[in-house]
Amino acid sequence: MITLWALLQIIYILVVIVVCLRIIYDTDSFSKSLAYLLLVVLLPIFGMVFYLSFGINYRKRKLYSKKLIIDDELSKRLKKDILGQSETALNNARTTLKEYNKIINMMTTETINSISDINEVELLLNGENKFPKVIETLKKAKHHIHIEYYIFENDTIGNQIVDVLIEKAKEGVEVRFIYDDFGSRSVRGKMVKRMRKAGIQAFPFHRVIFIYLANRLNYRNHRKIIIVDGSEAFVGGINVSDKYINYPDREQMYWRDTHLYLKGQSAYILQHTFMCDWNFCANDRMGPTVDYFPPLPEMNSNNNKVVQIAASGPDSRVPTVLYSLIQVINQAKEEVLITTPYFIPGESMMDAISVAALGGVKVKLLVPGISDSKLVNAAARSYYNDLLEVGVEIYVYQKGFVHAKTLVVDRKIAVVGTANMDYRSFDLNFEVNAIVYDKGIASALGDAFYEDIQFADYIEPKEWLDRNMGIQLMEKAARLMSPLL
Repeated sequence: MITLWALLQIIYILVVIVVCLRIIYDTDSFSKSLAYLLLVVLLPIFGMVFYLSFGINYRKRKLYSKKLIIDDELSKRLKKDILGQSETALNNARTTLKEYNKIINMMTTETINSISDINEVELLLNGENKFPKVIETLKKAKHHIHIEYYIFENDTIGNQIVDVLIEKAKEGVEVRFIYDDFGSRSVRGKMVKRMRKAGIQAFPFHRVIFIYLANRLNYRNHRKIIIVDGSEAFVGGINVSDKYINYPDREQMYWRDTHLYLKGQSAYILQHTFMCDWNFCANDRMGPTVDYFPPLPEMNSNNNKVVQIAASGPDSRVPTVLYSLIQVINQAKEEVLITTPYFIPGESMMDAISVAALGGVKVKLLVPGISDSKLVNAAARSYYNDLLEVGVEIYVYQKGFVHAKTLVVDRKIAVVGTANMDYRSFDLNFEVNAIVYDKGIASALGDAFYEDIQFADYIEPKEWLDRNMGIQLMEKAARLMSPLL
């Protein structure tokens, strides 16, 4: 006769087997599957709770399937009704940028392409340069303001921007505000109520509800987008928070970050990204009309820059952000400059960087010396050995915290956006990057990189590779968890 204890053991083993089978079936990434299986086998109860809380693949869930359908409908309408000139922009780019056709073609879909060739672009380094430009642009709004942020703080700069939004809403300007319910939790109460009372439409991208808490914290809207009147836009790594502003008398940590101001066709693509997210979180059917995609103002043709927008998330059919970064690195002939606050690249990105370095390309990586996660930092350091062995130069920033997410190739292509070089940005978060095909912008961003490494420690390969074996073992152990961080 089977005792109660034996019956419980059988049930327990069956549950572990079912969870392991679910991991194998539902997890697309081989390395991530192994990490989850290792966790479940070695720490069964904790591992199962962790996977069921954080590991369920929403790409196959109804929630994002519905979003994808809505996005496709909007994209088709946008292409038909508004973006007639997009084909012209695409053909022009393919002609003038023949050497980069692989990148351009990869991000061209059946419904909409993300490239534009009528743009003004301004590089904004740090919050002290971004926020005055943002406030100036918001104050000029005539028809609408669309804002989408991962972190929007209820602090001095946050309230300054909200005051402008309320003022514009009272003037009759349409204001729509998307915030991540986890990253922007400080605005969820009084600030959002104040905005709504003034006529601003404000919605969390994912409302955090207790029963879904873990999963919705795992899938974050990490985008940072502003669109004004359909023709001006901002995108990059700088959230709305006082800590991003380096005042002369500031005693807090120095924050180094990068953002872009865009004026022209690229604002249309960011508008499309915003609309897709808005219709999802607000349960709306906002459509592409001439009010949101107005005829572009006259622009200086001598200053036109080609810009391509790469956006992806758990709802994407392919990881566009990851693939676009790999393609940009593959284009390098002389130099690759990477800045990222979180470096857990995965096998495909490591291969791209290593192939470039082994092919004679000078690859330089700038990472923070100060991190907000010891485990993430340890996992990141475990990748340095492999990079150093193929000739990658690694610099550790010491002036403060480097939060910029940028890539410069051959002083010809510049990438600025919201995506870190880690599993989370490539697979779990909703992200958006701007790829600028312009020597001027790329050179300016390259100059900023070389200025930054003046405040960084260079990692000597021999010294690093000869470090204590115990430390290296701990880092490699942390690396086993890297697909889950």
